[in-house]
Amino acid sequence: MAQGTLTHPAPSERPRDRQVSAYAALSRTVQDAGLLRRRRGYYWTQFAVLTVLLAGIGAGVVLLGHTWWQLALAALLALVLGQVMFLGHDTAHRQVFASGRWSDWGSLVIANLYAGMSYGWWQHKHSRHHAKPNQVGADPDIETDVVVFHNEDGPRRTTRVGGWLRARQGWLFFPLLLLEGLNLHLSGVRTLLGRGPVRRRPLEIALVSLRLGGYLALVFWALPVGMAFAFLGVQLGLFGLYMGAVFAPNHKGMPILPRDARLDFLSRQVLMSRNVTGSRFVDWFMGGLNHQVEHHLFPSMPRPHLRRARPIVREFCAAQGITYTETTVFGSWRRIVRYLNEVGLRARDPFQCPLTAELRSAR
Repeated sequence: MAQGTLTHPAPSERPRDRQVSAYAALSRTVQDAGLLRRRRGYYWTQFAVLTVLLAGIGAGVVLLGHTWWQLALAALLALVLGQVMFLGHDTAHRQVFASGRWSDWGSLVIANLYAGMSYGWWQHKHSRHHAKPNQVGADPDIETDVVVFHNEDGPRRTTRVGGWLRARQGWLFFPLLLLEGLNLHLSGVRTLLGRGPVRRRPLEIALVSLRLGGYLALVFWALPVGMAFAFLGVQLGLFGLYMGAVFAPNHKGMPILPRDARLDFLSRQVLMSRNVTGSRFVDWFMGGLNHQVEHHLFPSMPRPHLRRARPIVREFCAAQGITYTETTVFGSWRRIVRYLNEVGLRARDPFQCPLTAELRSAR
């Protein structure tokens, strides 16, 4: 088969079988194009560069001394740790190693030792998200917490102040992300110290303790107390904002599936995901997650190949009549704000979209 040449299922197949056959055809096209081959050189280079940058920032904190220019290093550290998380994400998805064992150990080192996150906590949560993105009761990324992502569970009791805030939760979403860095660390630590599903719990606790303890010790040893807290505040705040600003455009504001909805894999992954267009700088800044449709269809596809897979998948979806959504970075952020405000105001039923109406009528 020529590279990029698409094959299509026979029109006589039943709808569900046709979608399964369609995904198989798309997979063959992508595989024949060489887009599932691993890029170990690319990833080892990433690992080496990030290791050097982290070491350099640590040395800079010590050498720079008692100056507020340390906050610039804190901002740089937030950016570098974001890139570390993208590398850990790719490793966990077996984009780097074919071996599950190597992937697990690589993810443990990158997430726990480099970033101070619990790999076991993240893996359990992220696997559930990939299985059923944007489905109520199945996707942990849309569970109600401070922000309400859907109205499936009906009206929620709240105070007058809470109601006022919820009606404006779209505008508050990005400022709230300044707390997400701290929340990510605490969620992982709570899971490690609790009864959550974590393999290698003692090892994870040891690695996270070494990373967080060593980091705090360095910052408070090198800087006055006030400056140390400011350093941590800037680093954690910008890290959380960075992670949220990259991950939120992927699915927030896309259709929400009711608890009992059933949908084939191909349609589920494409219809619930949004791509973000842009240059290779956008690819770097978002860790390749701007190609969210392709990533959800082929989670083990190495990051450098996602851009090449995009036109293949887009053409295939057009041929199959499946909506393929993409927008700009700022367009996605505007959509998130508008959608969250609509949900907070209960201005409309978030399930009254063509996709959900079709699913409900078919039951």
